[in-house]
Amino acid sequence: MINTLRKSIRQYKKLSLLSPLFVTGEVIIEMLIPYLVGILIDNGIMKGNMPYITKSGIVLLVFTVLSLVLGSGASYASAHAAAGFAANLRKDMFYHVQDYSFENIDNFSSASLVTRMTTDVNNVQMSYQILIRIAVRAPMMLLVSIIMSVIVSPQLSLVFVVIAPVFVILLGIIIKSASKYFPKIFRGYDRMNQVVRENIRGIREVKTYVQEEAQTVKFKKSAGFIYRLFATAQKIMSLNSLVVMAVLNISNLAICWFGAKEIVGGSLQTGQLISMFSYSNSVLGSLNMLAMIFTQLVVSAASGHRIADVINEKPSIENPRKPLKHVNNGEVIFDHVNFKYDPDDKNLALNNINLTIKPGETIGIIGKTGSSKSTLVSMIPRLYDTDSGAVRVSGHNVKSYDLKTLRDNVAMVLQNNVLFSGTIKENLKWGDENATDEEIVAAAKIAHADDFIREMPDQYETMVEQGGANVSGGQKQRITIARALLKRPKILILDDSTSAVDTQTERQIREALVENMPDTTKIIISQRIVSIKDADRIIVMDDGKIQDIGTHEELMQRNDLYSSIAKFQEEQKK
Repeated sequence: MINTLRKSIRQYKKLSLLSPLFVTGEVIIEMLIPYLVGILIDNGIMKGNMPYITKSGIVLLVFTVLSLVLGSGASYASAHAAAGFAANLRKDMFYHVQDYSFENIDNFSSASLVTRMTTDVNNVQMSYQILIRIAVRAPMMLLVSIIMSVIVSPQLSLVFVVIAPVFVILLGIIIKSASKYFPKIFRGYDRMNQVVRENIRGIREVKTYVQEEAQTVKFKKSAGFIYRLFATAQKIMSLNSLVVMAVLNISNLAICWFGAKEIVGGSLQTGQLISMFSYSNSVLGSLNMLAMIFTQLVVSAASGHRIADVINEKPSIENPRKPLKHVNNGEVIFDHVNFKYDPDDKNLALNNINLTIKPGETIGIIGKTGSSKSTLVSMIPRLYDTDSGAVRVSGHNVKSYDLKTLRDNVAMVLQNNVLFSGTIKENLKWGDENATDEEIVAAAKIAHADDFIREMPDQYETMVEQGGANVSGGQKQRITIARALLKRPKILILDDSTSAVDTQTERQIREALVENMPDTTKIIISQRIVSIKDADRIIVMDDGKIQDIGTHEELMQRNDLYSSIAKFQEEQKK
């Protein structure tokens, strides 16, 4: 985990090294000040020597200013290094996620990824700032304080030898008791974020079904789980302050008792006793800081592992060493393809698929829900890889192609289309960022989107709200079809992507595709017979297998599943 995270420090290494150097200088000067104050009291104040007091006062003022400058430098360096480190972590995670296959994405929920890029990174950022500043300051202060206390009074410094181990043991017990709660807390954050995302995304359904109260209860339950764990952990951690105060008072009392005896005996002066009190506070204060550091590190260790999991996740689909960078045509061949989402699952999602699709052919796919229609076409642009067998495009295994080349030549329009914040034109340019206005309009006309876009206030410059909330389902589908057409693909896959469009408009879109893209292989998945009946061939799928292939007329005569779906839909029209 540490090796993974430290790679994200990069350009902030210099600041990360400067902070400990500044802190070291700051601590040494701070620990010299009580020693000099003790000398000032014994040699100046007790003897009424004003010139000595003035001289020592100036020295102390210089030391104080220098300590302030070094402390400010350490704060600046640590804050900027930690913030930069966190920014790099977020970039590394986000960029790495872009290379994930669908299989990789399935390993992490979207809510969990958001939590890891926000809450977990914030925890690691805080810990990193602590590591390069306070984690240096605390042990340095402890070490220098003990050295200075031995110089002042070797006998009184034995108090720390007795009290410090007791203090460390007690704090160790407290930290160990609290640390077990933090991994559970972060899993609770994942669940809470999931509830919030679902509620906001589905707010229309929540209001339609009057589920506000149920959603509130669901949120309270997830938030309450975090509260209870955090409260328990904080109650345990609050014992730190009690232990610190108890040990501090005991050590001061012991120094008073034994120090008084040494003063009476003449082996210790008043100024030295005052210095010992300062070093006592410094020793115990540094131990308390170490306790807080360990607590924060325990919290951030859980976050660090979660971040490292995202960065170390190896994409299951990668480019070959010498990829092909040209697709000649839209021929597609499935050769004994088998696939399942979970390696431990006994049932195959695709079972021995053998299929040849010619360039420019229009193929319809129909089947019951869960028959793996979408899974079948997901193999073509390598959204998933086969477990066995091969998928070939234009005569070559899809695993031989450069991923960008392959996916630029295979346009896929899904039923649940996503539009992004920005203008309609900006969304369309996802298909081709260099597309001209004429090309954008031409693609929109084929998708029968140009008419309704022209009726909008700003036409193609109309802003799309998040998720496309200000356009209807049918309009959204036509915009995403136009976006796919701008890729000028060799293969166009429409996965139930006209389900929200009326049948007349859908027919016009199909006719426009045939007329304007004769050489493009078109694969249409639909639950409506009318959407695929004019296809060159229709594939009937059932339980991950190809049950039959034929024209509409052929399947109506010989395939019971297909004919039953067709008859049912005809009756529904009546």
